[in-house]
Amino acid sequence: METIDLIDLVSIGLLLLGALFFLTGTVGLLRFNNCFARLHALTKADNVGLGCIALGLMLQAESGWAVAKIALIWALAQLAATVSAHLIARFSLRLGGGVRRMPP
Repeated sequence: METIDLIDLVSIGLLLLGALFFLTGTVGLLRFNNCFARLHALTKADNVGLGCIALGLMLQAESGWAVAKIALIWALAQLAATVSAHLIARFSLRLGGGVRRMPP
């Protein structure tokens, strides 16, 4: 029977934590009623979730090159998420504030 190391447990914990952050971001997307609140929920939760998943994968990587690739993917995803959220917010503001009232 194979034993589980501490690094494996930390990696599993980080991956599960990242998945939990992604789940909360999705709930925020479905639950909040305007564009800006939805963007806030998605960007915060997804950035932290992707960071946790990237760290969990970095702990399992077999070489420094693989760690560098994961870090680069995480950095590029951060940049893309920031730019796209900013563009969506600006477009929504130009259309009238992005506020959509939920029916009672």
